[in-house]
Order: sequence, then structure tokens, then C-alpha cells
Amino acid sequence: MIVDFFIATHGRVSVVARGVRRARSRLAPLLQPFQPLLVSWVARGELGTLTAVESDGVPHTLNRRVLISGFYINELLVRLLHRDDPHIALFQAYLTVLQQLAAIEHAVDPVPQEEQVALRVFETKLLNELGYALILDHDVKSGAPLQEDALYHYHLDRGPMAVEGGYHTSQGGEMVKLHGSSLLDLARGAFRDHSSLRESKRLMRAALGLHLGSKPLHSRGLLHGLQPATPEKNR
Repeated sequence: MIVDFFIATHGRVSVVARGVRRARSRLAPLLQPFQPLLVSWVARGELGTLTAVESDGVPHTLNRRVLISGFYINELLVRLLHRDDPHIALFQAYLTVLQQLAAIEHAVDPVPQEEQVALRVFETKLLNELGYALILDHDVKSGAPLQEDALYHYHLDRGPMAVEGGYHTSQGGEMVKLHGSSLLDLARGAFRDHSSLRESKRLMRAALGLHLGSKPLHSRGLLHGLQPATPEKNR
């Protein structure tokens, strides 16, 4: 089996784990998502060979409600991180978002706000670590600080530009329309209401989509298969 590990000092590491599919393999129970591990491997080109693995703590247990979100952040890392490129700050952000998702036990709302906040904050940090940080504090055309009540077109290749007089001349490229309050909330990682979260989600999906390309995320397909009553817009 080819296994991807996310390691603080090495980044994403891909290795071949031999014998995992054997009936009595001791490795199979360990090589599961969200399991902290101590691992050793021999590097051989792009794919190394796993030589030893043992548990390094209790797994992050995600209930069915948020399991897809866990798969989603894992898939983002696999798709967007280059192999053998350390991201210590992102590793800590990953541990934090897993802890936040694992803490969500029961939810009255179809989409708990704490789940959405955790995902948006992690996505923002991921883009920052990749060198694609969003501009979330000023209008890139005028240089003026963002105003909470103002409307902006966020041009994905430039940044936010105020919508003046109810319209804004297109500058070309993809853009997302949202309020300044949503951009400011995204910058501080705290959201005042569902509208701010909804607008921030649209922006993050568009921004990540630039780097993910046209290939769809498998986790969104799982969302339809395992939670048919939950709309896709929740990721």
C-alpha cells in the first residue's frame, strides 16, 4: 500500500508499506486516518519504504457528522503539498483543526458553526503556508482599509476592489462578490454570523479551486454518498 504521512519536520512523505494487506498484519490497524504515529522509512526517490511504525497517542476520533470534513482537509494536504517540503506551522494548524472537529459530538444545527469556522481558519492558513495568502485588510485598487458595510469584488488574481455605485467594471479573471465584514472576519478567524461564514466559504472554495485544478475532490463525492440530506455547500 502507498501511504502518505504528514510529518512536522518533513512535510508530506509518501512511502510503500509492505505486507499491510495480509490477514494478520500488525500495521493495518495503525495506518488509519487521524492516527498520531512514530514512523521510520528509507528514502528512495519519490517513494520511500516504511521500515517501522508505532502509535504515538490516541487517534483523533471524528463522529459521522464531521468525518467528511476530516477527509476533506486530508485531501487538501495530499493534493496541494509538495512531497518532502516541511510546514511546521501548518502541521500545528492541522492538529488544531482535528482537535476542533473531534470536539464536535452532537449538533442541533445541520451544519455546526464551529465546524465551519474550523475549516475556514485551516483553509486560510493552508493558503498562507503555500505562498498564496489572501489580501484581507485593504482595497488593492485604492489602498484604503476594508470597510465592514462595503461590497467588494475579490479578484482571485489581485485582491478585493470596492463595488462603487452598485457596480464594478470587470478587471478580467475570476472574482467573488462579498462584504468587507466577511473579509475582515476571515482575517481574524472569528465570524459574526452565518452570512459572513457563507460568503467566506464561497471565497475560500474559489481560491482553493485555482490550485486544485479541474479534478474534483473525492471528499465532496463522499459527502453526497454518506450524507445525502446535507447540501454540498456545507464544505
